[in-house]
Amino acid sequence: MLKLIVGLGNPGEQYQKTRHNAGFWLLDQTAQDYSCRLRTEKKFFAEFGEIAINQQKIFLLKPQTFMNASGKSLAAVCRFYHIEPQQILIIHDELDLPEGKIKLKKSGGHGGHNGLRDIIAALASQDFYRLRIGIGRPENSTQVIDYVLKAPSATHMERLNESLSYGKKAIEKLITEGDEKAMHWLHSL
Repeated sequence: MLKLIVGLGNPGEQYQKTRHNAGFWLLDQTAQDYSCRLRTEKKFFAEFGEIAINQQKIFLLKPQTFMNASGKSLAAVCRFYHIEPQQILIIHDELDLPEGKIKLKKSGGHGGHNGLRDIIAALASQDFYRLRIGIGRPENSTQVIDYVLKAPSATHMERLNESLSYGKKAIEKLITEGDEKAMHWLHSL
């Protein structure tokens, strides 16, 4: 049973509209859809809230530690609420998916994503769900850092917004219908 949804990103206004904050975008939209106001929770190094989906309590977490240190925040919440890795959904940007694509995955490695790398180390497990929001990849691999830390164009943002709407529905399906049905639905789009 899912207990925690985590959106990855970087805190601060200068990062708010960057591709690397796609996890924050979807978590914020989910919180808004459920009339949840995220609040600063210092003991979790994060913005934190709680929603109910299908009468199930779900915590929402936006680490404020910067992407590459997200594990510190997750570990604090998991210790406090006794949450196991398999009860967590991490929402993050994904270079290896084209813009507009979104995939749900259970378990796996970090795939070069430093936020996931830190979470895996902090939890000593990679057995958690990931909702991977495709942001595409720059043509030149030496430009990855600049690419993820820039805002997408208006045209690209339209595609990302479409994938975010699918992401919200996938979260609901994951909680109400289970991972197999959620994955099948999402991957058939």
